[in-house]
Amino acid sequence: MENVIRVVGAVIFNDDQEILCALRSSNMSQPTLWEFPGGKMKDGETPEEALIREVYEELNCVIKVEELMKDVLHEYPDVIVNLLTYKAKIEDGKPSAGEHAQITWVPINQLITLEWAPADLPTVDFIITHYGS
Repeated sequence: MENVIRVVGAVIFNDDQEILCALRSSNMSQPTLWEFPGGKMKDGETPEEALIREVYEELNCVIKVEELMKDVLHEYPDVIVNLLTYKAKIEDGKPSAGEHAQITWVPINQLITLEWAPADLPTVDFIITHYGS
């Protein structure tokens, strides 16, 4: 088994307490599964720096990174992913789906209706438990 890949994800809340969800495109690994926007950390980056960069690259908006929500170690058949998800808010810009097939705002109590990438599921459970009604 190869090294652990460190990845960050943004749980972006809007003023209506909805979460921004991103649908992986057909040319990504795990196509057509939902995820929190983000991506791989580069050497020397803090998770917060990586998240700000990735969200800007993927969604063309600037976020403010808040507290760590979940630290997940998920073993896929070919790779181990360490996913750090952070609560975040958009500070500037309107998100647009650059790399993703689709992005959408989803109410917290409907998150479970989406088909999520496996590494994102612990964060979905955390959000529903801590922020759901």
